[in-house]
Amino acid sequence: MSLPTTPVNSPNSLPERDHQVVWHPFTQMQTAPLPIPIVRGEGSVLYAADGTTYLDMVSSWWVNLHGHAHPHIAQRLAEQAITLEHVIFAGFTHQPAVELAERLLTILPDNQAKVFYSDNGSTAVEVALKMAFQYWYNQGKPRRKVIALTDAYHGDTFGAMAVGGRNAFSAPFAPFLFDVDYLPTPVTGQEEATLELARTLFTDDVAAFIVEPLVQGSGGMIMYEPAVLAELFRLAKEQGILLIADEVMTGFGRTGRLFASDYLTEKADLMCLSKGLTGGTMALGVTTCTQAIYDAFLSDDRMKTLFHGHSFTANPLACSVALASMDLLLLEETQQAIQRIEANHRQFAETLKGHTHVGTIRQQGTVLAFDLNVGEQTSYFNHIRDYAYQFMLDRGILMRPLGNVLYLMPPYCTTDSQLEYVHEQIMALLASL
Repeated sequence: MSLPTTPVNSPNSLPERDHQVVWHPFTQMQTAPLPIPIVRGEGSVLYAADGTTYLDMVSSWWVNLHGHAHPHIAQRLAEQAITLEHVIFAGFTHQPAVELAERLLTILPDNQAKVFYSDNGSTAVEVALKMAFQYWYNQGKPRRKVIALTDAYHGDTFGAMAVGGRNAFSAPFAPFLFDVDYLPTPVTGQEEATLELARTLFTDDVAAFIVEPLVQGSGGMIMYEPAVLAELFRLAKEQGILLIADEVMTGFGRTGRLFASDYLTEKADLMCLSKGLTGGTMALGVTTCTQAIYDAFLSDDRMKTLFHGHSFTANPLACSVALASMDLLLLEETQQAIQRIEANHRQFAETLKGHTHVGTIRQQGTVLAFDLNVGEQTSYFNHIRDYAYQFMLDRGILMRPLGNVLYLMPPYCTTDSQLEYVHEQIMALLASL
């Protein structure tokens, strides 16, 4: 059998071809410059078609843990691809899905008992919300309220948008989102006000309280302390409220421990995972839950089934690369690299202190963020975002500021010399303001 050949085109034509047929995420297509064609990646470096290299300091939207095109992950993917690429996950199972669930449960908080697969962070949150609502419905005592934090981001599907902070991104869809009550994020100085309002909002008609533990990513890398979150969890538990920890961004070492939940004395009932789950290689989402939540769906009554699924649920390729990523994550050298990057960030944060154009500096594990003070209100649409992005890009560094918030979230393989170069360019950026 002869297969049709794909026409060979010069990589240099990719941006123009892209512009004719592709719609990019979070991009105003009328004004955006042509995209940069990337032809390969290795470690923390991306290689463009024209030979330019870029240090990936945002882990390609926070997904890449171990560097691009990691050989161990690639090998596992290739081996799985010639064994079993996919099979329906209703009524069937396979080794990678079972093994991944088993291994995840050994590193997650010990109250997590069951693993439900989906395909990204937003759907992992959707599943958690549906589990929470139906948990109460199945017991004949439905609860319909959800509590979230202001400035939260939980994804772009409708349920995930509904429990996120209301802003310009969700404004066109506001009439279609269910109502949510919000607590102010308990940043330093705001803790008691948050706890006081929580005592009012946490009632026995609330189904769930959802948070990004310790770090609110898209909200501007907003950080708060474990003690206040543990107290919020304790107050919620007094009313039987289910706790959802959205660890899509914070999971798999980003906060310095395997999960942000590992800093807490109180444990969530449901956890949402994605991004670093596969080391950034393939799309995969996971929602885990306690045995009590799972048991609420067990019945001779089929109407108590969790009616949720995806065509690619528990895709064997994605599960295999997740297992390979976990192999790497749990290596002593990877854990040492996380500590090294954390210490490196801490040292650079000292350099930034007191700079005229640097506002609040915050760090949690391998995430370092600070505000650029440019005399304009903090906003995702702050003009400094485009200037800073291009300034760093021109110097071979991929950073993607959140408005006036500049942050570093590098792959764990990033070297000290690479970080030193990034620091030098950040200082040059500050000098140019």
